Amino acid sequence: MFRSNTNPMFRSKFAEDIFNHKYRHDGAETFSELAKTLVEDVCQEHLTADEKETLTEAIAALKFIPGGRYLYYAGRDKKFFNNCYLLKSSEDTRESWSNLAWKAASCLMTGGGIGNDYSVYRSSGTPLKSTGGMASGPLPAMKFVDHIGGSVMQGGSRRSAIYASLNHKHGDIEDFLVAKNWDDMPVGNITMAQAKEQDFNFKCPLDHTNISVNYDTEWLMQYWNTGELGDVFVKNVEQALRTAEPGFSFNFFDKEDETARNACTEVTSADDSDVCNLGSINLGRIDNLAELRTITELATKFLICGTLRAELPYQKVYEVREKNRRLGLGLMGLHEWLIKRNEKYEVTPKLHRWLGIYQGVSDTVSRSFADSLSISRPVANRAIAPTGSIAIVGGTSSGIEPIFAVAYKRRYLKGNKRWHYQYVIDSTAQEMVELYDVKPDDIESALNLAEDYERRIKFQFDVQKYVDMSISSTINLPKWGTKLNNPDTVKPFANTLAKYAHGLRGFTCYPDGARGGQPLTQCSYSEAIDKLGEEFEESIETHDICEISGHGGVCNV
Repeated sequence: MFRSNTNPMFRSKFAEDIFNHKYRHDGAETFSELAKTLVEDVCQEHLTADEKETLTEAIAALKFIPGGRYLYYAGRDKKFFNNCYLLKSSEDTRESWSNLAWKAASCLMTGGGIGNDYSVYRSSGTPLKSTGGMASGPLPAMKFVDHIGGSVMQGGSRRSAIYASLNHKHGDIEDFLVAKNWDDMPVGNITMAQAKEQDFNFKCPLDHTNISVNYDTEWLMQYWNTGELGDVFVKNVEQALRTAEPGFSFNFFDKEDETARNACTEVTSADDSDVCNLGSINLGRIDNLAELRTITELATKFLICGTLRAELPYQKVYEVREKNRRLGLGLMGLHEWLIKRNEKYEVTPKLHRWLGIYQGVSDTVSRSFADSLSISRPVANRAIAPTGSIAIVGGTSSGIEPIFAVAYKRRYLKGNKRWHYQYVIDSTAQEMVELYDVKPDDIESALNLAEDYERRIKFQFDVQKYVDMSISSTINLPKWGTKLNNPDTVKPFANTLAKYAHGLRGFTCYPDGARGGQPLTQCSYSEAIDKLGEEFEESIETHDICEISGHGGVCNV
C-alpha cells in the first residue's frame, strides 16, 4: 500500500492528496510542520514546553486531529478556527428577521456553517396586530437564509452548510415535513429530484439546508405513558426513509432548551450565537489506556486554548463563548478500533472502558485547566462530529461510523470549478487486510449494516452515554421502495427509533439515492485496486457525502 515519503504517517495517497489540496501552505509543507505551527499558534504560553512537544507529536502522528478550520488557519493571519455557529431566533419581529440575515451572512463569510432553530416564529397566516397583515411563518425565513448560503461561499471557496429545525408542535410542521420533497416538485417535464440527478448543482428548495424536527419532553412522556408515537413522528420517519429529511433532534428534560445546533448537529446549546470548537481523538492510532489518557488531557487543553485564540464573526458570539466555552472533543476511528480486535460493530465491554477514560479525563481536565487560567469552565466538553476529510487524512473510519464500503469512488471539488473523482480503497479496511489478513468481503460496512438498522441505532445510543452534547451520525438504508425500505417498514422503524430516543440527541438516515448524484459509490475491491491512484473528471457534479446526508459538509473540512 502507498505510504508517503514526505508525510510517512499517511496511510494512502488519497490522504496525502487531501492534505495537499486543503491544508498544506507556506510554513506547513508537511503534516509534521503543520502540527508544530498549529500548537504554537493556538496554545502559545498556556502549555509547558513538554506539553507542547507531546501534543505536537500526537497531532503529527495523527492521534489527535483538530477540526479542519484549525488545520487550515494554522499560521495564517486570520484565526477563524471554528467550524460552525449556533443560532436561535428568540422573537418573531422584523428586527429579528433582519438580524438573522446579518448573523447568517457574517458567519458564513468566515468559512463556518450555521444552524438556527425557527420554532419561535408564528405560524403562517397568523394575524399581525401591529400591521394588520398575516405572519409569513418560519419556512420563508429558512428559505431566505438558504438563499444567503447559496450566494455566500464559505470563506470564498466552499458550499455553505446550514441547519434548520422546528418544534414538532409548531403550526407549520406539516409543511416543514415535506419542504424538501423534491420528488413532488415539477420543473418543466420532470421533477426537481430528477433534475438534481442530472445535475447535482441544480437549485432546489432548501438546497444548502439540512432540516430536523425538534422533539421535547412532552413528546417523550406521551410516548412512554401511552405507547403512541404521534402522527408527526410517524410522518417524520416516513419522510426520512424516503428522502433522508427531516432528521430528528431529541431534547429532553434538562436538555430541552438545547435546540440550537451547528450545521452537522453534534454541538448543542440553549443560547443564540454559540460556537462549536472541534477536535477528534483517533482511537485507531492509540495503543493503550495510558496513551489515551495523555492525549485526551492535551486535546482538552488545546481546545480550551482555542477559545482564547479564535476570531469570531461578531460581538455576541464572543460574549456567549465567554459564558459557555463549549468544547467539542470528539472521537474517530471507533470502527477501526473494533476491527483491530476482531470485534463486530458494537460497543464492547473494553470499548466501554476506553470511552470512560475519554469522558472522565476530559471532564476533570476541563475544570482544572480552566481554573488554572482563571477563565470560565466549559459547560460541555464532548461532541462527535462526522470528521469526513480529517478522517481520510487520519487514515481511519469517520466519527462513530462504520466503514462506508471497502472500496468506492469518491467525488470532490478541485480548483473550485470542476468535480473530480478517484477510486478509493478504504485505508482502514486496507490496513486491516494487510496487517491481519482480513478478507475484504468479511469487513462490515455501512452498506452491509443497512439491513440491520437497530445495530446502528444502538451503537449510537451506547456511545451517547459518554457524550455530553451530541453525535453526528447518519445511518445508511436501502433505497425507498425496496424490500427492506417501503411503506410497510415505516411503523417498525418508528417503534425501534422511539425505543432508543431517550438516550439519543439526534438521528439522521440516508436511503440509497435519496438526493441524487451519489457522492460515494460502492465498487468491487478488485476494480478499485486496478484504478487506484488515478484521477478522473466527470461532467456530473456532486458533493461530499457529509453535505447530503444531514451533516452539512463543515465538520469534516
